[in-house]
Amino acid sequence: MDERDDAEIVQAAIAGDRDAFAALLQRHYNRIHGLAWRLTGSRADADDIAQDVCCILAEKLNDFRGQAKFTTWVYSIVFNTCRDFRRRRSAFTRFTDKLSVMAGLSKAPDGRDAYDAIWIESAIARLKPELRDTAILVAGQQLTHGEAAQILGVAEATVSWRMHEIRRQLAPKANSQD
Repeated sequence: MDERDDAEIVQAAIAGDRDAFAALLQRHYNRIHGLAWRLTGSRADADDIAQDVCCILAEKLNDFRGQAKFTTWVYSIVFNTCRDFRRRRSAFTRFTDKLSVMAGLSKAPDGRDAYDAIWIESAIARLKPELRDTAILVAGQQLTHGEAAQILGVAEATVSWRMHEIRRQLAPKANSQD
């Protein structure tokens, strides 16, 4: 299979040949990982992104039309995945900053900022998914309760209750750290 060019292997993979798909991944994985590493500057992030790209390839391989080289198409997927990864990370950072204010953690810098950031990230991770999603939309993305309710498919009052519940769950923990 290694003697065939990418176009032949892609066609076989699209036709359902799992060995062909495995050959594509094997042939291009180092390029995928290397580009992700260069774009993120982090091996750990590159590992995650390369894994995501492999899953995306499995989903989108049928969309490849051969108008560009396969490697060019794959690189565009890696680039977009890295861009999305940075956006999510940036949104999460903004969210934790805002949540810090909501939970009463923000104070003048006193050397505890890194500790507080770690605490917030772990506190967010422990929230029930519906609370976490609500907090991300309202505090992280700065949506109104009404906008978040539309996205979540719940009543605006439910979003208001969830934000109250988030504050209630996080505030006692924040106060106990002082």
